[in-house]
Parts: sequence; C-alpha cells; structure tokens
Amino acid sequence: MSSELRNFLSLSYEELEELNLKAKEQRKNRVPLHKIQEERLKYLTDEKDIKAVTVLFSDLEGRLHMLDYDKKFLVKSWDNLTFDGSSIRGFTAQRESDLRLGIDWSAFYWAPADFFGPGKVLVFGDVIDKGGDPYAADIRGILKTYAEGLNKKQGYTLNAANEIEGFLFKGVDAERRFHETGKFEYVNTGGYYHSLPGDPLRMFIDTAAEVQRSMGFQNEKDHPEVAPSQFEINYGYGEVVAAADQIQIYKLICREVATKLGMSVSFLPKPVVGVNGSGMHTNVSISKNGKNLFWDPKGEEKLSKLGWEFVDRILTHGNDICLLLNSSVNAYRRLDPHFEAPNQIKASATDRGSMIRIPIGNEKSMRVEVRSVAPDANPYMVMYSIFKTGIDGDTSKIKNLRQAERYLPDNIYTALENFNKAPWTTELFGKDVKARYADLKQASADRCPRLLGTFVKSQEVQYHHEVYNQYLWNIF
Repeated sequence: MSSELRNFLSLSYEELEELNLKAKEQRKNRVPLHKIQEERLKYLTDEKDIKAVTVLFSDLEGRLHMLDYDKKFLVKSWDNLTFDGSSIRGFTAQRESDLRLGIDWSAFYWAPADFFGPGKVLVFGDVIDKGGDPYAADIRGILKTYAEGLNKKQGYTLNAANEIEGFLFKGVDAERRFHETGKFEYVNTGGYYHSLPGDPLRMFIDTAAEVQRSMGFQNEKDHPEVAPSQFEINYGYGEVVAAADQIQIYKLICREVATKLGMSVSFLPKPVVGVNGSGMHTNVSISKNGKNLFWDPKGEEKLSKLGWEFVDRILTHGNDICLLLNSSVNAYRRLDPHFEAPNQIKASATDRGSMIRIPIGNEKSMRVEVRSVAPDANPYMVMYSIFKTGIDGDTSKIKNLRQAERYLPDNIYTALENFNKAPWTTELFGKDVKARYADLKQASADRCPRLLGTFVKSQEVQYHHEVYNQYLWNIF
C-alpha cells in the first residue's frame, strides 16, 4: 500500500535522543507533574504528525500491556480512559471489570519509527480503580507511591540499575513453537565477549543498543555473554520507578529488534540446560540531597552502616521474597550452583554464588547488587520487594547472618510455600494481592512436571507468563 499521502512523525535517532534525555532530566529533577502535563498536552496538540499515543501498563506477573489511543481522543479524554480489566491476569474479576488509566506524563518516550511505527509516542499509565484510588494489583503504582512517600518524608531517592541478560534464537516464534520443536537454536556460539562484525548476535546487539540510545537509556556497554547466543546491554542507573520502566522498554526493544531480524529474544532464566542461565542483577542504592548513603570510606567493603543494615534485612527475608525475584518454574533451573548461580543466602564482595554482592565502588557508585533476580520477574515487584525489605524489613538473630549456610529454594513449590507462610509478604502486598499472585504461580507450577529433571520441559515454556499465548492460558 502506498504511503505517499501519509505524513506521520518520524524523527532521526539524534532528535529522539535529545527529546528523551530532556524528558528523563525533568523526571529526575522531579519537575512538578502539572507542569509536565501541561507541556505534554501542548506538544500533542501542536504536533500534527502524531496519530496515536501508546499507553503502557503491566499485569501482576509483569507482562507488558499496551493500548493505542487516537491522539485527538486522548488530548480531549486523557482524564477518563477506561479499560476492561477482567481479562488481565491477576487483575479484576468479570463483575468488577472497569478500570481506569491515569497518564504518568513524566514517563513519556519518543520511539524510533522504523521499529515502533511512525506517528506514535509512548507513555506509562497508572491503573486506577472505580473509586479513583491506585489499583491494588498495579505494582508499578505501589512502587511509585512508596518511593514518593520516602522522598517526601525522609528525602530519600531510591536508585537502581539492572544488568539484564537474554538469549537470541533462530526463528521469530522460537518460544511459542518450543512445544513442537523441543529445542532452541543458537544464532552464535562465540562465547563471552566474542563476536565478529556482521554475525547475527552482533547485528542484534548493535541495533538494539542504537534503539535504546535513541530512547534516552544512556548506554554503558554491551557484549555477548558466557552462554552461546546470550547477550547483555548495560545502561545507566535511574530513580527506581524510571529504572523499572526501562526494564520493560528494554525487553520490548529487544523483542521488536529480534523480530525485525527474523529471530526471537528469550528472557527465560534457563532456556537451555548445560549452559549459564540469564539473570537480572539488580544494583541498588539510596541517596539524599545528592549524597550516596551507601558510601562510607571507613566501612567494611566501603559500605555504610545503613547499607549493611539494608543487606541484613534482605538476607533475613531471602526465602520469603524468593518467589517475587524468581517468578517462574524455569527460574529454579538457573539457581544451580554449577553455573555461578547466586543461590546462597549470604553477602560477599567476591563470591558470585552469593545472593548479594558488594561491588567495588566510590562515593558515586557504591551500591548493593542483588544477584538472585531472574529476568522474567515483574520489575516493579522486584524493585518494591528489594527496597521495602531492605528499608523496613526485620533483621534475623541468625548467628553470622551474612555468611550462614542457607540456600534459596531449588524449585517453585518450596518458594511458594515460603511465600505463602511468610508474614512479611502479607505486609508487602496485603492478603488479597498476595493470594492472587500465589494463585497465578500455583497454576503455573501445576501445569508443569513437579520434578525439573535434566532437560527443559515444553510446559515450562508453553505456559510461561511472558510467552504470549493467552488462548492456552484461558483453557486451564
């Protein structure tokens, strides 16, 4: 079909980066929301070449959902956007299907037209219930409320950066067809840091990095990972809600780029047995008035007393929150000590088998690295459970807590049991949302063989919450 008569917005990557970095700076500096709202609405009204606004939100398991609103409609009705929540996993029952979407104008992105289509912009939404309150199962909203509350009461800014690993496989439907093929096909077997110009993995990494850069990610480094066809594309830290949003966009970018190249990206924690799995190492710190509160040049490993207290609380609740950080059946294949797995509930500056590592840092970069996070976890749930636990959790009287012989579960059933019986997880999410989440995870577990065994079962992939096959989910 001819596109000669169409004239939708299509910006250069340099223009996109400039716009996205400006928006990112506004968000970082906490420019009042009414000012940003006014600016964005004026932009949408004046920019005639925008046809639609894509509003993004995530379900209870972290699966990203998107609605496209006609630009002219959204400008007039942005404060009254309703949608049916009954088909969203973990959201409302059919009798309570109507939910609203509020626009988080600070979380606004311009995306490259060659991957997202011309004439579109992206913005994250807040899910709101019938009464006008933040919806209890919208974990992004819970995280946002918690982070804003800490900033107002104590002046804290919660910071995070994630190292998200994934695999690139042949074919555009590699995950959806796994139950037919029984295998994933590598596109590259070069190994850690190794690739040649023009090979498929390098092409994918380069292209995804370009798209990320244009969307204001402020890239740091990218490279093939240890396992064949595995990759990691690193970018700068951000305020906690923005950092979680970036995880969702990172995964969306990777999937879009891979599909365009005729391949599939997988964020399954362990899609192939016998090689290293994929993690999402989560680096966190707390700052106040621009000062990193985790830094102490005289502290053990240069980590402050506040930082060590944060670590101790996470170690105390390590088994309680394991299901939140490792949310799929497949995730427990990754927690295997033979492959540098972070399955020991301890803290160390050097041991990569520890749940928590204390990386080398300075007054700007000092941080705590939670290594036991899988890349398929709900990023908002990950951030909220880590920060809320590290700040408000209990501290166990276990002797030598930081080096005690304690281990994370090696299967989802044990993780579910720990999650269900823990008072702390009720305090995190309340009884209702906790029960909804547990029900979803129990259903996932029950669809798969109880014993993991030595090869990946088709059900682990076929019924995985990130493998987009809603028809299958609904017949169970």
